[in-house]
This record gives sequence, structure tokens and C-alpha cells, in this order.
Amino acid sequence: MNATSSNSAGENPSTDGPRLDLIANARMPSQRAQSLQVAQMAAAFQAVGARTRLLHARRIPTPALPGGADLWSHYAVPDGPRPQVEAVPCLDWIDRSPRRLQFGPARLQEWTFARNAAERSLAPPAADLVLSREIESAVHLLRSGHGGVFVEIHRVPGGSTRRRWLREVAERARGVVAISGGVRDDLLALGVPDEALVVEHDGVALERFDGSLTVPAARAAIDVPAEVPLVVYTGGLLDWKGVDVLVDAARRLPEVRFVIAGGMDADVAQLRDYASGLSNVRFDGFVAPEKVLSYLVAGDVGVVPNRSYPPISAKYTSPLKVFEYLAAGLPMVVSDLPSLRDILDPASEAIFVEPDSPSLLAEGIRRLLDDRHLGYHLAKRGRIRAQRHSWRARARRLLDWMQTRTGVAGGAA
Repeated sequence: MNATSSNSAGENPSTDGPRLDLIANARMPSQRAQSLQVAQMAAAFQAVGARTRLLHARRIPTPALPGGADLWSHYAVPDGPRPQVEAVPCLDWIDRSPRRLQFGPARLQEWTFARNAAERSLAPPAADLVLSREIESAVHLLRSGHGGVFVEIHRVPGGSTRRRWLREVAERARGVVAISGGVRDDLLALGVPDEALVVEHDGVALERFDGSLTVPAARAAIDVPAEVPLVVYTGGLLDWKGVDVLVDAARRLPEVRFVIAGGMDADVAQLRDYASGLSNVRFDGFVAPEKVLSYLVAGDVGVVPNRSYPPISAKYTSPLKVFEYLAAGLPMVVSDLPSLRDILDPASEAIFVEPDSPSLLAEGIRRLLDDRHLGYHLAKRGRIRAQRHSWRARARRLLDWMQTRTGVAGGAA
């Protein structure tokens, strides 16, 4: 099995830190938040002293990076040492199959990537620690005798086979990382011991939010007049994200500009049709991660309008946009769901509104636009809260935890 390897520019901070493999079945780059999270965490682990290698899927097709960009600048990763990156081969016929017939090719791609990534991680010099987002890779590593395996779970699988594999991994791995409190609850219900669990939400690259980008410059960059009240949404456009609810809220606030950045092309087209005739709603489509900062700085209000269903929305998600809004000091209106209460304090960090209700979402937005003192207070609290959620702080906590549970030494202080 061959893998494409690259060593991006940047010095290693340590030559005696533990070897850490991060395994993720992610297309790099892609328009999905998963790829951003994976890139940021790989770089963060390297920055805090682990000799890190990212093993990701060699997907077909893989978009080319924009001219002049490497993986790290594309994902707005702060300057610093860079990990190794290897694209692991897999059997990938998904995008060449009709959508209704993609289930089989998708499982084949997942399985072949998981097996090949595990074999790559086992090959000398084997990693001291492995953090896998893929249950199947963890199964292969554990059955092969690797003693430093951890898994990161973003949603407990529903299928009986994968749940059985997850139970096996939980019994034999050194620990399990839950992306949210809702995931932790489901893992406990599945029988995962509490002492083997840690909750670590997603994070944010705080270094980007240094105050150098002014509001006038940000508004000019996204072509929004300085005097217009501006609501921004950044992120994916899957149905459960509730962007259709946001569009319906915009119908009730014709004097407010709504700019929505992100999403796959098909989702953007569908929602543009839904918003047809609304002059105050603009869909900018996918925006490269390094350009998202302009939207965050330009906005008066940020929104997280998640729907009350399915469970990934209500219980499991840890939205990247929440941490970016916090770091930018962008006051938020969010759906009142367990997943968001798990991150934010309703008393001081956001306005919570009943999900699935355009009228209540509009009322929350109007309240923030009308009460600048409240917005200032939320922004101030948000910036303080964001300090706990940098990618490097997350990597430091996880690396310390993994080393404690395995006895593997080394790494930065």
C-alpha cells in the first residue's frame, strides 16, 4: 500500500516528542467543515510538541488548492511547525455512482481507507499514539496489538455492526474523545466507562482574531455598505442547519441585510431558489476558510438556527461557527437545543430562541440589533469564552490526557 506524503514548510518544535498519527477519512481539501477541523488539529498537535502525521483519504476527485495556497494557508492555520501529511489510497467509486446507488461504494471507500490507514500507522516507525476518527481503523489497530489507540467520536453509529465495533474499541482502546456532551451521554449508554471518556468540543484559531481587520475593511471586502444592519451565517447548508428558517426570518426583517457564506453547490442552489424574490438575502456559496474572517468582523449579529431534529442537530453537533463567532466578538442568536447549551451559557453568551420558528428567530435578531449594550456584553463574554477553545489548547489537553493514559513521554511543556 502506497501513500502520498508531503512535508509542508515549517520546523519541528521537538525531536523527542511522541509520534502521533491522526487518522481521518477526509477529502483534503474539501468544502466540508470536517477537513478544516482535521487540518487545524494536525497542526495544533505539531505545535504543542507531538511529531504529528495526518493520514487522510486520497479521494477521487480531490479539488485543487487555489493558486499560491498550500493546505495550511487555505485553512487559515496559524504560522508554526507543520505536520507530515499523507494521502492514503482507497477504493473510491462514490462520485462516479448515481446517488441512489452510492451506499455500497461509500462503505467500500470507508473500509479500504480505514484498513490502509491502520496498516500505514503500524508500519515502522510506528506511532506512539494514534487518534482515529474512524472506528474501523481503530479496530484494525487494536486487533494488530497497537497499545496507544484513541478514538474521536462525533456521532454514535446506529447500525448494529458499527455499534459492535465501537463497543470493542471502547473496551480495548486507551480512551475515547466525545465531541460533545450529547455524544458522551450516548457513549455512556452504550457501556463506555466514564473514566475512559473525555469531552472536547471543536475549536478556533484565535491567532486570526487579532483586531487588525477593521469593520469598514471587512464590509468592503464582502461588498456590504457600512450603514446596513448585517446578519451573517457562515457554514454548511444541510437541512438540519436551519438556514431555511433563517430565510423565513429574513422575510420579517426587510430592512436588515442577511449574508450567508458556505455550503455545497447543490445546497446553495436549492436555498437560493427558496429565497427567490428576497432582496435582503444573499448567498455567497462556499468561501475559502481564510476569507471567512471578513464575514465575522463585518456582521452585527451571527446566527446558529439549527433545527430541533435530527439528533445530530439537537444533541451531537459542536459547530465550528460558534467558536468563530465567540472569537470575533460577534453577538449570537442560537437555537435553544441541548447541543448549543452544552457550549454556551444562555444567561451571558448568546440569545437562545425556540428552534424551527422564523418569527422567534426574527425577534431575537431584532432584540440584538436594537440593544447595542446587550450586544456589547455578549461580545465581551464571548471573547473571554473563546480563549478556552483554541485549537492549540484543545491539542494540549488531549495530548496530556493521552500521554497520562499511556505513559508515553515527550512533547512540549
